[in-house]
Amino acid sequence: MDLESDESTTACGHPHYAFARYVVPEIEVLGRVALSITRNPADAEDLVQLTLLSAYQAIERFDGAHPRAWLFTIMRNTEIKRHRRRRPQLLRDPDQASRVEAEDPRGGTLSTEEVVIAREFDAEIMRCIAALSEQDRQIIELVDIDGLTYAETAAIIGIPIGTVMSRLHRARMRIRKRLTIAGLAPKRRM
Repeated sequence: MDLESDESTTACGHPHYAFARYVVPEIEVLGRVALSITRNPADAEDLVQLTLLSAYQAIERFDGAHPRAWLFTIMRNTEIKRHRRRRPQLLRDPDQASRVEAEDPRGGTLSTEEVVIAREFDAEIMRCIAALSEQDRQIIELVDIDGLTYAETAAIIGIPIGTVMSRLHRARMRIRKRLTIAGLAPKRRM
């Protein structure tokens, strides 16, 4: 029997193959999303491992449709369970998010002035994001930082796509307003 031609056999009859086909290609994005959710590399790694374990255990019941959404649902449920069991993290590295490389993304090295401006801008962005509600902050991180679609974000958080879009719009407007007040907002194109 040809494994490629029969989706139901692929997903249901051969768990190792189905896992390799549907789950393994999503591991990198799971890691980015887990880091956005947990905000801690060690916790993110644990969350991905638990998600992969749950996915492997459930792969025979997976129909092969929308693997990313399926994995995000598993991840969301796994994190909810983990969060219920652990105490809030009291210590965080405040410098971790504000580190800036002195390399220009176009190649070469940034001048000292460009590095200072970039650090100031990044620090203000981090303050803007930190000032958002937890819900808005999570949406900004998933869509704007991790590059997920509205549908993927909705699946992770468990809310309608329209709610993701409206919260994202409001959060972006709040960030733009704070950047404008700080004199760091990008100039609007005319």
